[in-house]
Amino acid sequence: QESRGLGDVYKRQDKVVLDVGCGTGILSLFAEKAGAKRVYGIDASDMADLANAVVIANKLEKKIIILKGKVEEVTVPEKVDVIISERMGVFLLYEGMLNSVIFARDKWLKPGGKVFPSEARMHISAFADKDYFRQHVMYWSNVSDVDMSCLLYTSDAADEE
Repeated sequence: QESRGLGDVYKRQDKVVLDVGCGTGILSLFAEKAGAKRVYGIDASDMADLANAVVIANKLEKKIIILKGKVEEVTVPEKVDVIISERMGVFLLYEGMLNSVIFARDKWLKPGGKVFPSEARMHISAFADKDYFRQHVMYWSNVSDVDMSCLLYTSDAADEE
């Protein structure tokens, strides 16, 4: 459903897009192919160099500009209409991209601009696996005939102090 809305955003050729944490640059290329006027991809890691190589290999260096650095430290030369970011990481939070997206939104997004994705949902469920517990936790009860069961309770003992 959101991808349908994203396609609608690009239908007009005058949209400028910012890809926060662009990684390989794949979303930047998708944005260009969907009709974006210009795309800025930002990545703080050496992946920015590879993203730039992908852009050049696809002869898109006039429409896609890769900026290497932290979102909070680079300069995007113009306001943008759309911010995209694949910031799911591990359990939505691990990569810590949300703060960078918010920073980019506040600094470069035009009034009425869009951020994609605009929401995410986490579903959590209790899970029990006796075999996993026995192999990875109860393993410490007896290691090669050495009683190490006191290690199982060290966190509980620390909590009681």
